[in-house]
Amino acid sequence: MGYAAGMSFTPQDLELIDRKREVEIETQPPDGPVHRTVIWAIVDDDQVFVRSLKGESARWYREIQANPAVALHVEGQRFTASAIPATDPDSVQRTSDGFMRKYAGDPGAEAMCAEDILDTTLRLEPT
Repeated sequence: MGYAAGMSFTPQDLELIDRKREVEIETQPPDGPVHRTVIWAIVDDDQVFVRSLKGESARWYREIQANPAVALHVEGQRFTASAIPATDPDSVQRTSDGFMRKYAGDPGAEAMCAEDILDTTLRLEPT
């Protein structure tokens, strides 16, 4: 399927992604095999955001830089998306707030909001 402007996740998709503590993201470099890794994802205002805990050194994040076509795997469902940099202050803040809300009490939540990884914030646009 080609990219169509204005596509969005269904309310059911968003509820599922929002409810799951961990999801798997599938990435594929231009010249390599499909790779899946477990990440955190948050939903804010009908949009899905992710961020790399390891910053730009994370394999999945590097693969997205080369090929932004991704898929999220959640409870046996596969959602294809395009990973769009979301480094504007509003998106960064919404993502940080989302991590603090969804993962409240988890030490990882603060790590996900560290200044040096904010630039790895991505919005997943359904394809």
